[in-house]
Amino acid sequence: MACPFAKHISSEQFQRQPSIAEAHNWNLDEDLSEIPGDALTLTHLNAAIQLLTAPSIDNVHEALMSLISKYSNRWPGLSKLKSERSELSIYPHYDYLADIQDNLAQIDESAVSEILEHLGEELIQTACVGVIERAFKCLGSDLQEFLGSLDGVYDVLKLQEEDISDTGFVCAGEGELIFTSERPVLAWLLLGCLRALSRLLFNCEPEIELEPLPGDTPRYRYLLRLDEPAEETLDRRGPADIVSGDARDLKVSNQFFCDAFPWHFIMDEQLRLVQMGSAFSRLFKGHVGAGTAGLLCASTVFRFKRPRGLQLHFREIVRRTNTPFMISLRAPPGRPDFFAKGLEIKGQMVFCPESNALLFVGSPFLDGLEGLTCNGLFISDIPLHDATREVILVGEQARAQDGLRRRMDKLKSSIEEANAAVIKERKKNVSLLQLIFPAEIAERLWLGAQIDAKTYPEVTMLFSDIVGFTSICSRATPFMVINMLENLYKHFDELCGFFDVYKVETIGDAYCVASGLHRASIYDAHKVAWMALRMIETCTLYNTHDGQHIKMRIGIHTGTVLAGVVGRKMPRYCLFGHNVTIANKFESGSEACKINISPTTREWLVKHPDFGFQLNARDASCMPKEFTDSKGLTCYFLEGYKHPTLSNDRPLQEHIEEAMRQTLQDTAETITLEVAQ
Repeated sequence: MACPFAKHISSEQFQRQPSIAEAHNWNLDEDLSEIPGDALTLTHLNAAIQLLTAPSIDNVHEALMSLISKYSNRWPGLSKLKSERSELSIYPHYDYLADIQDNLAQIDESAVSEILEHLGEELIQTACVGVIERAFKCLGSDLQEFLGSLDGVYDVLKLQEEDISDTGFVCAGEGELIFTSERPVLAWLLLGCLRALSRLLFNCEPEIELEPLPGDTPRYRYLLRLDEPAEETLDRRGPADIVSGDARDLKVSNQFFCDAFPWHFIMDEQLRLVQMGSAFSRLFKGHVGAGTAGLLCASTVFRFKRPRGLQLHFREIVRRTNTPFMISLRAPPGRPDFFAKGLEIKGQMVFCPESNALLFVGSPFLDGLEGLTCNGLFISDIPLHDATREVILVGEQARAQDGLRRRMDKLKSSIEEANAAVIKERKKNVSLLQLIFPAEIAERLWLGAQIDAKTYPEVTMLFSDIVGFTSICSRATPFMVINMLENLYKHFDELCGFFDVYKVETIGDAYCVASGLHRASIYDAHKVAWMALRMIETCTLYNTHDGQHIKMRIGIHTGTVLAGVVGRKMPRYCLFGHNVTIANKFESGSEACKINISPTTREWLVKHPDFGFQLNARDASCMPKEFTDSKGLTCYFLEGYKHPTLSNDRPLQEHIEEAMRQTLQDTAETITLEVAQ
């Protein structure tokens, strides 16, 4: 048969909506990360009900593939609906079900509703497994209880999610379910789902009729008829069989009932309050009396907040007895200062057929003891059997624990911030120490460790001074001298960073560096030699106070030294040993704008033929007397450097930079080789 909803909503008017509601943020991985094993949670229950109200694209696609495999012989056109799941991920808001409905109308318009019903059955068979099946089973022991729980549980889930859509269930009576949805395609899908769930959970095959209800909001009624099994007619007397159905046989008085259930009231067909519990009676003292409420109308003192959109008619309320109710108190007439105004009571409505009345039984919806006292209530107003009493008391304990936890978190944050500030300051101090000492020595000094003197072999030292510095100081002011040295030595300090050499100290015009202390390398002598050449070149950029270029003389020597920290106040990292004296002597024996290098330093420079140092031998008499075993040896002037891979007309700076790149590359290859071995 043709789809009966076609006359209600045309394909042009139908607006597609996402298969998964955007407001739902249930993440099983996040919500269940701390739940042990396969424990059933509210998240699973929500996922199960969403299978009926907003099935995901994955679930619909799997169900459709199963449908095609089973019914392709009956409806050959179904094979046209086959698609890859990856193709559906391109559009995040794609309404897969609406597309399926449109395609089915083109395949066989008369069978659209029947195919959608079968699709609903396949949806349950493919997706209702494992924990989802257990979630459905927990809703009730039989089909009627299942429908009633579907109404109440979905209403609670919508409240938690702050879902304001009209989608929902109403169990309006025995075997009657009303489904509200803006998507007609879900109505036929739900029909198949109900059939499959009845078969899967309760092993029954009810007859289900589906009919649309009139009104602005699309609603659909499902009437389920289930024949009782023959064995149910057998005489199985139990405790319920000996309970009288006559209200006059109740073994308690009205006053006792009002005391036992202080938060209840009973309404007649005109919604007049015919009875109130003791708690309500105390709050409305002077307007109603305990046990009898006169003709006061319920809407005068109560505002019905949930279910939303409830019409205050007796029969409408009877139809919603499977839905949780939330009411709030109004100020009675003549009581504008009513202290309990706005107090919320959560409970349920029960239809009493013997008196044709409605019984409301509930509990105050309170947030701790403060909410209790500010509404003029006492702990004694909550009966012992009501779990609300424990909720309030345990809530206070949890609130105290939360307060302690927040204070601990705040303290933890303060400690972490202070620790981060300390680490930041420590790094500043260590960085400052590293400007004075080698990095390893600076770290140990900061930690308070003892620094023992250490012998370093093959350290290349550079000593330099300014030619005629005494004469310059006699003709210039102190400020001029300091300004000249500051500009020059600031440039030298940058060269130390580029060549990765350690600045030992500056005393007056003397500038001393060394390589091989903080990091040993086969190119220590090369780095110091290149720096010496750059120092001589840099001197041409700066003038003395009288406009003359600064002239330096430099001496370089390589040998074993002893290094250690001297002093506690303003400590210094000093070099000791005969070779330090020799290096100083080579500087003294140098000439203006010349670099005097020792024989040991020359050996290191010529050991690697890939570097073109220009060396000129000096007379043997230029050797310092303190240099031992100097027989047959002489010192050298370092005149320049030309790197083999560059043309000779390139500037000195480019030749040295290219050489530095080669040393870094060679060092990296050496480290890689050592690691491989």
